[in-house]
Amino acid sequence: MTSVRFEHISKHFGAQKALDDINFMIQEGELFFLLGPSGCGKSTLLRIVAGLHGPTSGRIFFGDRDVTNDPTETRNAVMCFQSYALWPHMTARQNIRFGLEIRKVTKSEADRRVEEAVDLVQLGQFADKKPNEMSGGQQQRVALARALVVKPSCLLLDEPLSNLDAKLRLEMRGEIRRICRASGLTAIYVTHDQKEALSIADRMAVLNRGLIEQIGRPQDLYLRPGNRFVANFMGETNFIDGVITQMTSDRAEIKTGIGTLVSTVFPATVKVGEKVTVSVRPETISVGTTGAPAINSFDGAIHDTVYLGEVAQHLVSIGSDKTQLRVFELNPRFVARDDEVAQAKVWFDPGDVVVLND
Repeated sequence: MTSVRFEHISKHFGAQKALDDINFMIQEGELFFLLGPSGCGKSTLLRIVAGLHGPTSGRIFFGDRDVTNDPTETRNAVMCFQSYALWPHMTARQNIRFGLEIRKVTKSEADRRVEEAVDLVQLGQFADKKPNEMSGGQQQRVALARALVVKPSCLLLDEPLSNLDAKLRLEMRGEIRRICRASGLTAIYVTHDQKEALSIADRMAVLNRGLIEQIGRPQDLYLRPGNRFVANFMGETNFIDGVITQMTSDRAEIKTGIGTLVSTVFPATVKVGEKVTVSVRPETISVGTTGAPAINSFDGAIHDTVYLGEVAQHLVSIGSDKTQLRVFELNPRFVARDDEVAQAKVWFDPGDVVVLND
């Protein structure tokens, strides 16, 4: 296991700035995700770790070793690509063994390590099949085993599940986490899929236009986004504009178009009189005709519903300005169709009203 540290990493492609002053550290044995929209710089950063790109400025460390100018072959950071890049004429076992032969590992040691890798990815009954005889998920396991067998300092995963169908993606998420945990490797995983990151990451960084917007645990980034971009990128949310009217050390009141909101989640930098945006996730909003609390409770009209069985996605108009909130109701009772309108109350906890930094 090794830590990976980025010190003021920037990367320019001509006039285009792909990465801008990246500073953070990935801990030993951590499964760390780089997340963001296309073009945000996440794959560029991964390739810098691998040595496939050199930074324009800054340094990168594996543990205490400065590897900024080290060639790819001496870093021992192994990348799994989207395409798997398996040799079609070789069996799974032969594909896994290939990297050991390049490294001149003895036959007995190679035999032992190949079987360990086959067992780790649970590929035993398919080890003598060729790639065209295997499913996408099985091919992904071969690619992982081939990377693990050389005992890398760091495992790099570039959109490894993008070629799989939805069901296989779900299955392989858990498998990748299990394999990384069992091997004890530091792993860096690039994806634009929020659910993939939320489900298996230890920590993650959200990138945007070459900058890191926020770093933290999955639940922190989802429930406590630092700004509007992170809140919007990490899932569906309602943005409500308002002005801070009252504050204590643990409570803020915000005047908005739907009424006064009470929040217990706000940055220390906001002040009374300041214009702010708050984020309220649709699934944190309750809907009903009774049981509403005294605060953060509003009369609304449900005028559009997408019914999905276990959940209904409502569009609710609230307040004199008819502000529309998205509300996700589990085990739904209110279903509005066409020109039907259902009157109801909506309410949410002050801990789910997140005042954003921008």
